[in-house]
Amino acid sequence: MIHAASFSRKWFNVFNYTLLILLSVACVLPLIHVLAISFSSNSAATAGVVKLWPVDFNTKSYEFVLSTGKFTDAFLISVKRVLLGTFVNMLLTILTAYPLAKETSRFRPRTWYAWFFVLTILFGGGLIPWYMIIRATGLLDTIWALVLPGAVPVFSVILLLNFFRGIPKELEEAAFIDGAGHLSTLVRIIVPLSVPALATIMLFTVVGHWNAWFDGLILMNSPAHYPLQSYLQTVVIQKDFTALGEEELKSLKVISDRTIKAAEIILGALPVLVVYPFLQKYFMKGIVLGSVKE
Repeated sequence: MIHAASFSRKWFNVFNYTLLILLSVACVLPLIHVLAISFSSNSAATAGVVKLWPVDFNTKSYEFVLSTGKFTDAFLISVKRVLLGTFVNMLLTILTAYPLAKETSRFRPRTWYAWFFVLTILFGGGLIPWYMIIRATGLLDTIWALVLPGAVPVFSVILLLNFFRGIPKELEEAAFIDGAGHLSTLVRIIVPLSVPALATIMLFTVVGHWNAWFDGLILMNSPAHYPLQSYLQTVVIQKDFTALGEEELKSLKVISDRTIKAAEIILGALPVLVVYPFLQKYFMKGIVLGSVKE
């Protein structure tokens, strides 16, 4: 029998929905404001009269940004980083989580390996040793410096191994009876059944690589090798225009730097905004993915 909601429950729902709507609006309004500035004229943006709607609508800032080599190069470096980083992270996460998901009776050192990975979350070597190791391996100023140091995301490994434990053991045993090995079982049975978990981890990985900027500033010796977020951090946040060329600096006299920065921010966030809605349904699953298994 379905009981009608109580009066207090109804008011709680009203308060809850109202609060969530206000929080959502507070998150979206700054982005809308930046979008409006990017489509506004030089004079309107400089005067600060642009609010949530473009003033003197034009696309000159986007034309300028897309025509400059620095932004395009940084954008392509970030795309390359996301593709390489996601592939390496997902491959090593799957290969690491699969044996760690086994019982101790089937993989005796499982507990020791699991604690080894957990300790890397609790304790770190520090920024300077991290940098010295990357420099000693000759990775500085290369795309691999942005990919290999975080090749095995331990948090993702923990999420995935807990999901693997929830898959019925009978499926794996049936595969072994039919003559399949561990690799064949992993590729043909475990991975296809783990699509929700893998999609969640992939979402975290893509967003993490795309938004990372600090490692680019430290590990890249030349601004020409900056990924997009590092480039935006130097030009937009620190207002360091040394990364811009001479012709681009001359164009700033015609086009407002505020509209250019706004256009770069929108273009930098656009890929994630496009991809996220397709993976959003897996996001809530990822939050509780490892909460019901030991």
